Amino acid sequence: MLHTQIATRPQLRPHAKQIYIDQVTDLNRVWLLTENDRVEVLGFLSVRPVHTVVMTGFITDNGMESELNRGKFYGYRNTAGTLEGVALIGHSTLFEARTDDAIDVLANVARSSETPIHLIMSSGNAADKFWNAYSNGFSEPRLRCEESLFETSFPLSVQRSEWDLKVADESQLTEVAKAQAEVAFIECGVDPLARDGDAFLKRVLRRIEQGRVFTVFQDEKLVFKADIIAETDDVIYLEGVYVAPEFRGKGIGPKCLSMLTIELLGRAANICMLSNVGFHDAHRSFEKAGYKATDKCVTLFV
Repeated sequence: MLHTQIATRPQLRPHAKQIYIDQVTDLNRVWLLTENDRVEVLGFLSVRPVHTVVMTGFITDNGMESELNRGKFYGYRNTAGTLEGVALIGHSTLFEARTDDAIDVLANVARSSETPIHLIMSSGNAADKFWNAYSNGFSEPRLRCEESLFETSFPLSVQRSEWDLKVADESQLTEVAKAQAEVAFIECGVDPLARDGDAFLKRVLRRIEQGRVFTVFQDEKLVFKADIIAETDDVIYLEGVYVAPEFRGKGIGPKCLSMLTIELLGRAANICMLSNVGFHDAHRSFEKAGYKATDKCVTLFV
């Protein structure tokens, strides 16, 4: 429930970078967040650790202010000066907002993003609200995807697997990048290798160097892969789960994913991932590996 509050103007902290938004009252404010805000922001995001794991992971991996985030973090404060919304606005625009006012103001800021926006994502239907404010209702996103949130934790039924799952190394970059590009194309209709090949390969290589890509090969052919996109003490978020076409439908995906999940549950209490609601075959594979659909979100491709 939203509450209307009347209060005096909040005192600005010395380090705060203030931004005024057109057509928004003086009491509704948004700040460009800096490293000085890290503790407060991480505390705000920790209230819903599964839904905010990607933003939290970016902050812990790269810091509040880094080109690696491919965007900038902003915070919205209510009239009492309390955070009600945090957003990473940029290539992947992600946000956690607790009021509609926060969504409206952060969407207004996104109109002036220095980094072109590729997607907008948040839990539930918040992304739709963000888009309506961002576009003033005058346009539609290029693509709208509803996605299911899958989660698992202990206790977990273990799938027996004869496959040799390993952490990927640099020699596997080409195969891993091709697989990841295929996953991206299926999801959003854009091939990142074709559009921005060198930069995409650098990002995939960095993830490999971080030890966050897991693969199964047979006779030098990639069979299975999955990536850790973000990792916190509480949650690991997986993406890019891939089984080579000639190996699909043989039960390999659930076995490899189950094996990876057991390993990762030694590092975090909860493993999660998102998947388009229409990918029914993939969902059956996830369920066999011990995952359950717990929530939904909307991803908008711009």
